Amino acid sequence: MLRPRIIPVLLIHQGGVVKTRQFADHKYVGDPLNAVKIFNEKEVDELIVADIDATVSARPPNVALIRRLAAECRMPLCYSGGVSTAEQFEELVSLGVEKIAVGAAAVKRPQLIREAADRVGSQSVVAVMDVRRTGWRKTYEVCTHNGKVRTGRSPDDFAREMERLGVGELLVNSIDRDGEGGGYDLDLVQSIRSCTNLPLSILGGAGSLTDLETLVERFGIIGAAAGTIFVLKGKYRAVLLQYPDRTEKDRIGHRITRAMA
Repeated sequence: MLRPRIIPVLLIHQGGVVKTRQFADHKYVGDPLNAVKIFNEKEVDELIVADIDATVSARPPNVALIRRLAAECRMPLCYSGGVSTAEQFEELVSLGVEKIAVGAAAVKRPQLIREAADRVGSQSVVAVMDVRRTGWRKTYEVCTHNGKVRTGRSPDDFAREMERLGVGELLVNSIDRDGEGGGYDLDLVQSIRSCTNLPLSILGGAGSLTDLETLVERFGIIGAAAGTIFVLKGKYRAVLLQYPDRTEKDRIGHRITRAMA
């Protein structure tokens, strides 16, 4: 059976895992190493770890922490935060990180994507697009630095540029829907899907497994990423790390078969 990738996302803030709403309102979830151990046991498809302090603080990746996370992680690991040079891509790959995702650095110096792809291969290079609706027209715009810096770049144009430079994947995150649980921004996904054939992982808005199913049914083989539903539970947002069991994953996978029929 064809399957989407179902991807928990861990946000690192001041050394701990947090969950946000629209990139604010940080709720502490726990220790990152402990979270990795729990997700190991749940046999997740892939894990994204994003240090949301690194870029805004203008500091490089915390190599000591990443080394410990990579050593503990038994699933493919994607890291994001503070990476700005091809040499850092090489270093992180040497530690066991399968993918490195960059947003602000790719906006500031797009050529970094080509340099990194030449060093570690396109399959390890991911471009992050944190997107929100801006201006009186409420048009989509790529933003950086935890959504605080507007770039003037449309997601479609940025996606095309990243593909031309050799990126291996796009991670598309809706800032407006982050932590809200109202479902993915399918219009945003459709817009980007129509202008590139790159693998996509989508983040921002999932409030239940039904939202993952809806995404997969419409777009087929895709990365369905989420934070809230994998680390918090219920209306009181109690901390509970969870992940679909095999039966639930099969149900989501059947949506692809149904969509392709």
